[in-house]
Amino acid sequence: MANLIEVKNVGKRYERGGRPFWALRNATLAVAEGEFVTLLGRSGSGKSTLLNIIVGLLSPTEGEAVLCSTPLSGLTDEAASELRNRAVGYVPQGAGVLSTLTVLDNVRLPWYLAHRGPEPEGRAQQLLEEVGLGDLANQYPSALSGGELRRVAIARALMCEPKVIVADEPTSSLDAQTAREVVSIFRRLADKGTGVLMVTHDTFSVDVSDRLYDMAEGVLTERAKA
Repeated sequence: MANLIEVKNVGKRYERGGRPFWALRNATLAVAEGEFVTLLGRSGSGKSTLLNIIVGLLSPTEGEAVLCSTPLSGLTDEAASELRNRAVGYVPQGAGVLSTLTVLDNVRLPWYLAHRGPEPEGRAQQLLEEVGLGDLANQYPSALSGGELRRVAIARALMCEPKVIVADEPTSSLDAQTAREVVSIFRRLADKGTGVLMVTHDTFSVDVSDRLYDMAEGVLTERAKA
């Protein structure tokens, strides 16, 4: 299986009060096709810094990040944006949906923002069916629960047929049953060949992940699975 995400000895240094502060130290991580990887860590541990480096929104101080076989160092902002739009489905913290659009149009939105022309017939509706929301396509976000909005965000992330899904705290503030349902969607996506990287402080995905990483004080370590 080819690696879709590769992070090699990556570090990120900032200046704080005139002194260097390392938000990330010597991090190495990989996510392959069809693999579900969970990165666990508390708020402030460096997870978001690593995530931003992985998707090309932040440049590392040292080391290298490779996304879908493309080294991110040296890419222009425009080229990095094009790569993200083409290869990555991003599920942000919270739902991040637009209240003025229907559920269906929220899912369609990335396709049109990427200037891909007419939507493949029925794709957005099919994605909503796959996450169990087909009957809510014409509703507005205000009518949906928190868990349903997370599923909309997942369907939207899949609209442009990405090779890899990156999910930032997708189970936060959800009840246990809904969180497990969200995790099960990611597991099914990985089983179909999509690479999935889930960043979280919850443990709902531990048992169904292929590999686990822990992040603490900017240091990333791979956890041996039982």
